Amino acid sequence: MTSSVEVPLWLFLLILLFAAVTAASHFLFPSVRWFFRRRMERAVARLNQRLERPIEPFKLARRHDMIQQLIYHPDVTRAIVEHAKAEGIPENVAFQEAKSYAREIVPSFSASAYFGFAIRLARFLSRALYRVRLAHFDADTLQNVSKDATVVFVMNHKSNMDYVLVTYLAAERSALAYAVGEWARVWPLSRLIKAMGAYFIRRKSRNALYRKVLARYVRLATDGGVTQAMFPEGGLSLDGAPQEAKLGLLKYITDGFDPEVRDVVFVPVALNYDRVLEDRILLKALEGGGRRFHAKISVVSGFFMKQLWLRMRGKYHKFGYAAVSFGHPLSLGEFGSNREGDITESLSQELMHRIEAVMPVVPVPMVAYIIRKAQGPVSRAAIEQAYAKLIGTLAAPHVHLPRGDLSYASEVGIRTLLERKMILKKSGQYVSNPDQATALAFYANSIAHLFG
Repeated sequence: MTSSVEVPLWLFLLILLFAAVTAASHFLFPSVRWFFRRRMERAVARLNQRLERPIEPFKLARRHDMIQQLIYHPDVTRAIVEHAKAEGIPENVAFQEAKSYAREIVPSFSASAYFGFAIRLARFLSRALYRVRLAHFDADTLQNVSKDATVVFVMNHKSNMDYVLVTYLAAERSALAYAVGEWARVWPLSRLIKAMGAYFIRRKSRNALYRKVLARYVRLATDGGVTQAMFPEGGLSLDGAPQEAKLGLLKYITDGFDPEVRDVVFVPVALNYDRVLEDRILLKALEGGGRRFHAKISVVSGFFMKQLWLRMRGKYHKFGYAAVSFGHPLSLGEFGSNREGDITESLSQELMHRIEAVMPVVPVPMVAYIIRKAQGPVSRAAIEQAYAKLIGTLAAPHVHLPRGDLSYASEVGIRTLLERKMILKKSGQYVSNPDQATALAFYANSIAHLFG
């Protein structure tokens, strides 16, 4: 027992390595995790004191525990059995498939990543690219929403900047959990997005097991009081106009909803821009008759490098105004109290109506609408006159008039459209550029529903 054993040096080092890993996993790692979790809990407690809607315990639960809770739920286990029978595979194989879906969906929220990094980045990007304006926000109404209710911000989807803007503007109120599409499942972006509390969804999946796992997660998050943000339209608007709502995520919220457990309050949010960063990509997809976006990382990087170069040379200009309006909240409990059957479709129509009603009016879409409607040359004076007449028909809080000056607002819209060659100047008058008619319509469409 005490005799010596000779082993190669490489094998001895390998044994030491395995011993060190084993000791660390049993003794060191749990203590380190406990230490950092305690620090995180104290930091979140301090953070919750200043947030209007504190971060719910569900959002702070360990990801492993959340995945286990999800895949062992009776609804999911029944779906696993049904999936195994339908596909003719063993149940343990179907179980592993469901577990992979749960791992894909469930986020790994980090309060430090969200409030320490994401919000600072969102603030920087928003202010660097746009003149951000809060067109309308009824603070008293939103503050009167029950603290026990789950708040869901529902928004129109104009640009991927929507995520950034709303994260920035909601920073002092709560941490938002976004439903993001498959575009974000790219490493290392996927790790950052999960750390911010977002969850991935496969928008066109026909897999019944996947849909059941996703539905159960949305239900758990909603019952857990997690403040969420979603885009009912399901994707970016290709023509600039508000789209019909998709029913998927809304149905997951309405199915099994019990107002006695926790009410759900939807807050309509409308966003509009003087310039949508992806407008050319969206218009190209529209011309192709589909939703195939060809946005290469090299193109995106080139765009930001160009803006940085312009900034260094002192020739950088922001992309105009980006405005956000918050509409009147809608309680799911009150909405469904006098309705029978599936209310998802009527709920989606009501939410989109409320979003459209508070759509912010900014200079470029307004001037684009006026010139497009004129269908011929129009003078600067006529544009100002039409501008004044149109905003007189709208609710004032949702109209952003830069500097409170109608003439300046018209100038901003005209100058931007000229620079981007969507309109032409002929004999002192302005007319739509036939080669850019769809681009001009893209911006006009964002507010056209307000006038007809």
